[in-house]
Amino acid sequence: MDWDLLSFIKRSDKRIIILKHLDQAVIPSELAKKTNLTPSHISRTIKELCEKGIVDCKTNVNIKHGKIYVLSDKGKELLDNIVGGELADKYSGETGGGEIIKNYKF
Repeated sequence: MDWDLLSFIKRSDKRIIILKHLDQAVIPSELAKKTNLTPSHISRTIKELCEKGIVDCKTNVNIKHGKIYVLSDKGKELLDNIVGGELADKYSGETGGGEIIKNYKF
């Protein structure tokens, strides 16, 4: 566990909210709608998370709109630590898939 990265995430409720919404592939405009955060805040935060290896961009990084982002393995580990193991259960299939996220307060 990278404790410095965990501290970085936990210092901002907005980072945690964004990470929770990155359990599936999304584009920044979807994140803005789902989280009620401004598009500029989403873009700035995603850029930071990508630079730290917490989030991966799955599309060509040179396109201007519609980039698709997902949690990296490092991001999944960090989020798992934050939400108490529920994400690990979701990805291992032990609890039946999409049921895990329903109790989160987004």
